[in-house]
Amino acid sequence: MNVRRLIPTTAVAGAVVLGLTALSACSTSDAADGGNGDKLKVTASFYPMQFLAEKIGGEHVAVTSLTKPGVEPHDLELTPRQIGSISESDYVLYLKGIQPAVDDAIKQSGVQNTVDAATLTTLENHGSEVSGHDHGHEGEEHADEHGHEGEEAHEEHSEGDGHNHGEEGGADPHIWLDPVKYAEVAKGVGKSLEKADPDHAADYKKNTDALVAELGELNTAYEIGLKNPATKTFITTHSAFGYLAERYGLTQQGIAGIDPEAEPSPARIQEIHTIAEKEKATTVFFETLASDRTAKTLAKDTGLKTGVLDPLEGITDKSQGADYIEVMESNLAALQKALGAK
Repeated sequence: MNVRRLIPTTAVAGAVVLGLTALSACSTSDAADGGNGDKLKVTASFYPMQFLAEKIGGEHVAVTSLTKPGVEPHDLELTPRQIGSISESDYVLYLKGIQPAVDDAIKQSGVQNTVDAATLTTLENHGSEVSGHDHGHEGEEHADEHGHEGEEAHEEHSEGDGHNHGEEGGADPHIWLDPVKYAEVAKGVGKSLEKADPDHAADYKKNTDALVAELGELNTAYEIGLKNPATKTFITTHSAFGYLAERYGLTQQGIAGIDPEAEPSPARIQEIHTIAEKEKATTVFFETLASDRTAKTLAKDTGLKTGVLDPLEGITDKSQGADYIEVMESNLAALQKALGAK
């Protein structure tokens, strides 16, 4: 497993409060810059952050993404111009641990309004095998422990997960592939934009509510669409779907762990052979921004089909949809077909 791709082991407790504290320090003049006819200059680290900034910011923001379409975000190297653009931003939205170069540049930028999306929800440790079946009964303590509030937090985590957070090896960063967790992040981003640019706070709240509702509909579609699968196991070259698997009671079997370009060991390939037969898995999924060589080789050896399951790290002309919602709908259709869900 490629540890540079993992989020460092840090306590997430109370992170929502900590993550937004810096925003309250924004001076009145800083906030006014976004409300005097000029749009708030927002820098997003990669597509899932760009989507949130654009949907919530609406007409009041000018969003620049550091990761261009078609670029694998984990391997991003920043140009001096990009590093300079971060420093000139009014607001930066990123996900710490996904892109080390971005993390370093933001740390040195001096920008007051920086928001780490990882602090706006709870992160979990996922290995190459992630099951949504073995839920514990820690929901309430789990929610309280991480600084969420009231019934909303309990509702989001009421199932509990039985996983340990922040342990050795780091946490899974792919929170945006769970519509429920992504909605949590959206709420935090909305609140932070309200503080960064209070003149347009009402619009940010309205846009946030609309996006959260849309993500709620997406979650419902997944719940209904994956309710009665013939098999609950799917195989993927990129172990990005741990949160999704856990949310909808599925089991992800990653060929090579969280790094999509890593070569699987012969032992892991043999293990996948056995799992595919035992669990009646039909499909090996690969992604749009990485090579499909491993998936095709494994599929040929096992007689399985191949398919695309997009981890939504970027939108290109090869993407099965124009934005996050559309691609997630395509992912649902692909999973339904592979799992035999009615």
